Amino acid sequence: MPTPPTAPTTWPQVPRWLTLRQSLKKARDPVGNLNKVLAAYGDTVRLYLGGVKPSIVTRDPALVQHVLQKNHRRYHKSDLTHGLLRYLGKGLLTNDGADWLRQRRLIQPGFHRQKLTGLTRLMRAAADEWVRELDAQAAEKQPVEIDMHAAMTRVAFRIVAQSVFGDALSDAELTQLSDWLTAIQWFYVTTVRQPYLRPLHWLRRDYQRHDALALRLRELVRAGIARHREATAVLPPGTPPPDDLLQMLLDARYEDNGEPMTENQLVDELNILLVAGHETSANALAWAFYLLARHPEAQEKLVAEAERELPGGQAPEFDDLPRVPYALQVVQEAMRLYPPAWIIDRVATEDDDFQGVPIPKGSVFSLYVYGMHHHAGLWPDAEVFRPERFAAGAQPPVPAYGYLPFGGGPRLCVGSHFALTELQLVLIQTLRRYRVLPTAATPPGLNPLITLRPDGELRLRFERRG
Repeated sequence: MPTPPTAPTTWPQVPRWLTLRQSLKKARDPVGNLNKVLAAYGDTVRLYLGGVKPSIVTRDPALVQHVLQKNHRRYHKSDLTHGLLRYLGKGLLTNDGADWLRQRRLIQPGFHRQKLTGLTRLMRAAADEWVRELDAQAAEKQPVEIDMHAAMTRVAFRIVAQSVFGDALSDAELTQLSDWLTAIQWFYVTTVRQPYLRPLHWLRRDYQRHDALALRLRELVRAGIARHREATAVLPPGTPPPDDLLQMLLDARYEDNGEPMTENQLVDELNILLVAGHETSANALAWAFYLLARHPEAQEKLVAEAERELPGGQAPEFDDLPRVPYALQVVQEAMRLYPPAWIIDRVATEDDDFQGVPIPKGSVFSLYVYGMHHHAGLWPDAEVFRPERFAAGAQPPVPAYGYLPFGGGPRLCVGSHFALTELQLVLIQTLRRYRVLPTAATPPGLNPLITLRPDGELRLRFERRG
């Protein structure tokens, strides 16, 4: 008698009552609780986000690659990301389908190598300005103690805002933009993690307050566009326009009709560039300095390489960075241990299957990047800071789709090379002048909003090198 076909398998399910009961604990520590769930149930599990929304959480690189690359056309951003449309508009982060692809093709040239060569000087200038701030404090007292996340947020936002707007917005306006973006992000993540609190938010008019913040954000961005246009209009004949990302977007034309972006679309894209461009870099820099403070041998190796390849305090240019690969390895390892984009969402737009497991249309996936980056089956000594993992020819090699600090597949972050360049420059320019030291014996907690921040202040000491 023939053997009957094996019934389709499925992924284990965490009972709804259990996720609902633990939702408050999960909201306070989503990373720790997801780690416990996956350790108990396996690399892929079905559960209810906030005890309400069905979701499939996975740290399986093969499933992640299936969703992000191999069958990416069947998966779009879910409502977890689309909810940001309300506050930030329809830019590359929140867009989907043919409209996203059209925008991607328009914007991508702004991050090509030739553009980065020019922007490197701006990044270095912002790094040097930060070092001068340290100098001013060190002149009064050493060592200098700094909240690194706050400091790196200012540095990263200054870099991306000046890369976008040039001098069209003042420092006070840039600070205001950063504060508003943080407030909007914090509120939005709260509504996702604890959806049962939404009626209370309506009663307290929290939605209206954050809608008003989003409107003020858009008005300030529009003002920056207007000032940029005014400054460009009065340039003497023959003078080239500013070499910034806003000018690139103003000059860009769609392939299909030769038209520029509307101003509303331009504002949407600038909002996304500002959010994605400073959040990921600020977090990665803060964590990288923290890790180097705890590993002085890695810090000294980075400095020695920089002094050997860039002697006498030589200012690094974009083309110099390949000669100082250890700085990049430090950045890559910091983003493994503390991935800025710690989780990625997708929803199936049609029926699919993976290795015999049916995936019905509408299935929501949470691709757990942090879980993959700390997976002991993918990374030997997964919790150990070891930048040499990313050296050329290192063994074992970086696991395919097991390392995704900038996402993967066609939606790989358009600004990844921009971010990596910026991170290396800030590390090199700071550490060749200052030694960074820890202030506490215990690691800081995690605050996983849209990106992975430290929980509270991340204080480090800076001591002037002799």
